Amino acid sequence: MQITLTAPAKLDIKISLPASKSISNRILIIYSLSGGSMLPQNLSDCDDTNVIIDAMRYMPDVIDIKAAGTAMRFMTAYLSVMRGTHTITGTERMKHRPIGVLVEALRKLGADIEYVESEGYPPLRITGRRLTGGVVDIPGNVSSQYISALLMIGPVLDRGLELRLTGDIISRPYIDLTLWLMREFGADAEWISGDSISVKPQPYKNREYIIENDWSGASYWYEMVALSKDRDATVQLAGLTDGSKQGDSVVKYIFSLLGVKTIFETKEESQLQMVTLKKSGRCLPRLEYDFVNSPDLAQTVVVTCCMLGVKFHFRGLATLKIKETDRITALKTEMRKLGFVLTDRNDSELIWDGTRCEPVSGSSIDTYNDHRMALAFAPVSMQQAVRINNPEVVTKSYPCFWDDLRHAGFIIDETK
Repeated sequence: MQITLTAPAKLDIKISLPASKSISNRILIIYSLSGGSMLPQNLSDCDDTNVIIDAMRYMPDVIDIKAAGTAMRFMTAYLSVMRGTHTITGTERMKHRPIGVLVEALRKLGADIEYVESEGYPPLRITGRRLTGGVVDIPGNVSSQYISALLMIGPVLDRGLELRLTGDIISRPYIDLTLWLMREFGADAEWISGDSISVKPQPYKNREYIIENDWSGASYWYEMVALSKDRDATVQLAGLTDGSKQGDSVVKYIFSLLGVKTIFETKEESQLQMVTLKKSGRCLPRLEYDFVNSPDLAQTVVVTCCMLGVKFHFRGLATLKIKETDRITALKTEMRKLGFVLTDRNDSELIWDGTRCEPVSGSSIDTYNDHRMALAFAPVSMQQAVRINNPEVVTKSYPCFWDDLRHAGFIIDETK
């Protein structure tokens, strides 16, 4: 399917964002290991979360997590400590996303994991059993989800877990989010130095929990306000907190440099914090930023800067190469269609020095089975009509995105 988006002249809308995918996926693992009898409230309704719920509910011999990279990593560790033998697999792209670092770390803890097809890649055959635990070294610069996956099983290991992270540590806020959620459920887990984390063999405690809404989802509304031609553009977002542990809450700072101000207020009748986004009228002519701690915001900010004419040099993008697609290549390809020439460096940097090319007339944005490509390019419609291929990929993290756009006054024409 293909859609053509036309934005409204005025933007004034209140949006109920989806629940945080990052929190939901972690809470489900922790909840199950705690022996929980009641699911957390406000769980995300996205594909990534639903595949974890289905896997835990039915525990089939073959677990297909489809395109959910988070589910692949978290479930690999989870299945290692659960009784039974299961094969975990996914899409063809998933079979080319490396997982060897996590598997080797789990094997050092005594896990029984076999590669079904290619060494270092899914699918995996896992026979769960009780693990002793102990000290494990793991690179800190590959994926924080490997680290989070190991941490979350730490409390059920006989001797607990000490993780020593080698090299540079990326996406540290996501590790901190995991530790914070573990402690919310009674775990004794903390940094014991700048590169080591200790998890005591102290079981989780079952409790009720309400999940915060998604700051990653909020980023696309920040982009819409930034790109809107309406000087009075206003978007209200409920259920976000100023002191959020979500790494992508840094979006409020990044977009303060791109002309969007964030106003927090608490509604007394509900005690929920309401976030209001408005134009500030102040935008930097050039932006340098290191996305090492928030790589999922990169596509949003790249598209925003180009459409605003803000030159940039972004670092810390190494993990974009192993996401749902090679996001660095995808951004270069799709931005060229819109008339912007991006360059990359060291497989971890993206640069736009203002170089333009002739836009590709009649072109449409390819999404590469990557939800964030569709989500990040949709706000381009604030400046010009845009066509997007395979828009259904947004179900991976923000299933009601297109409905929310219609509610905001966008015209969405669909063609098969």
